[in-house]
Amino acid sequence: MGRRSILVATGWVATAAIATLIGLGAIRLVGESLTGTPGGVRSEAEIERALAAPEPAPTGTTTSAAPGTTGPAQGASSGARRGFATDGGTAVAECGVGGVRLVSWAPAQGYRVRDVDRGPDDDVEVTFQGAAREYELKLRCIGSEPVAVADD
Repeated sequence: MGRRSILVATGWVATAAIATLIGLGAIRLVGESLTGTPGGVRSEAEIERALAAPEPAPTGTTTSAAPGTTGPAQGASSGARRGFATDGGTAVAECGVGGVRLVSWAPAQGYRVRDVDRGPDDDVEVTFQGAAREYELKLRCIGSEPVAVADD
């Protein structure tokens, strides 16, 4: 009976090892879609480059950048599109018929997005929460350009 128990235990360990290897292989095969962020994680430098690159303007002119922005661009169906950066993260906003709208936002490393009001509305905001500090970026349209506004 002792020899049979050893064979059963050895078979069980071998089966568990094979199942683990198959599971690890499947996870590696599926890769980022199972364990990662869709589209990958971008570095702060990649986000800054993306915000700084102007989009082509089909018609009209682009506007000049105000202090605190990373670059203007003209949207295809709305007013100016502009990127804004804080130590807590970055955001891109545009002005259109319904007011200002947040197009995208991304927290900086060590921060998370705590709250977002994406609009369109008279004003929009995104709050980046870090371990020691919080940054609130509040935006509105002046004319057809998004601008950052100070808290009341």
